[in-house]
Amino acid sequence: MVKQSVLSVAVVLSVVVAGCLDKQRQSQSSSNSQVTEALGASISTIIGDSMPASDSSVPGQDESGYRQSVENTQNPDEQINTSRQTAITRAVKKVSPAVVSITVTEMVQGGRRLEFSEYYNRFVPVPIEREVSSMGSGFIISSDGLVVTNQHVANRQAKRVVVSLPDGSQYEAEVLGEDELADLSLLQINADKTFPSIEFGNSDSVLVGEWSLAVGNPFGLFESAKPSVTVGVVSAVNRDFRPNPNEPRVYMDMIQTDAAINRGNSGGPLVDSEGKVIGVNTFIFTGGTSGGNVGLGFAIPSNRVQKIIKQLSTKGEVTLPYDPGFNTVEMTRQLVLKYNLPAMRGLLVNEVNKDGPAFEAGIVPGDIILKIGKERIQSKMHAQALFREYQEGDSMRVELFRKGNRYETKMYLRKKVKE
Repeated sequence: MVKQSVLSVAVVLSVVVAGCLDKQRQSQSSSNSQVTEALGASISTIIGDSMPASDSSVPGQDESGYRQSVENTQNPDEQINTSRQTAITRAVKKVSPAVVSITVTEMVQGGRRLEFSEYYNRFVPVPIEREVSSMGSGFIISSDGLVVTNQHVANRQAKRVVVSLPDGSQYEAEVLGEDELADLSLLQINADKTFPSIEFGNSDSVLVGEWSLAVGNPFGLFESAKPSVTVGVVSAVNRDFRPNPNEPRVYMDMIQTDAAINRGNSGGPLVDSEGKVIGVNTFIFTGGTSGGNVGLGFAIPSNRVQKIIKQLSTKGEVTLPYDPGFNTVEMTRQLVLKYNLPAMRGLLVNEVNKDGPAFEAGIVPGDIILKIGKERIQSKMHAQALFREYQEGDSMRVELFRKGNRYETKMYLRKKVKE
């Protein structure tokens, strides 16, 4: 009897405990469900807030929300070809038809030979002349065949100038004008046809680090005249080179690039990634290490080129837009000894126009001009380059030497007053 009672009590307790456990599991499940729903509501709200209000369907997604694969209309070959097209390849395609190779023939004197002279009735030495050919690059800037190149490539001393286009055609050309100081020449192709041309860019907006392309015919290697292209970046701008008194050319505000420029590239265009000319490739700096490119190439900025060729096309030469009102000669050893002058670099004023800016600024004959602006004058050609930096209406600071003292004055530039 007692055993039966104990067994009954144990069964009752087991049922009660099992019920409690079931209720606890149900409670935890309900709680977890509420938490999950709460989190789900929060995530839905966040996603909803970040999505646009429009009910338009998402491309590549069906109504159920699953993303569908988007069909590509290009085959693999077309995709590869498209990926090869870059800003650089488009720029090359744009400018290449107008980049030309220039062959120049000149007569130079080399050595002497004996020749019988009837006048002297004896043999006398006479200079030997021979033809020498050189090559460079250039580019066409107008449909009627105007070509820009370096003055050291083609100048008025040339006996014959031949321009070769990438399509294989060749034409003779004449030198319309040259400027030795800036190292630029303007040629005219002698042909009655329409030519491809290149557009100038704004060199003042050039960015250091942007792509640059040097286009030309290095070393004159290829008879086809199809230009070669080298790619680099603009390394620096506004590079000035110390003037050499024995060198007639002065290079100022040059664009520096690491695009390979070699012999034969002179006169060719330096192009940006839009296919516009930002400079004229002119020379390289080797540092005495070699005769080839070491990543230091320099180009004349396009804005300066445009100003100069505008005058070359109309006048054949470059003149100042104002009259300084004086004439000068370069200081030399002979002048120093003859007039007992101080030995210094500068310009000796030998004539002053009484109606000009120099006279109004107090400059008189016998003064030695030492500086123009902040630049110390190295030669007369250097002074000419400095004069070109000013326009009519500007004021020019001049430092001069007179009777053992230095003076500073300002010239207000204007056109020459006719007498």
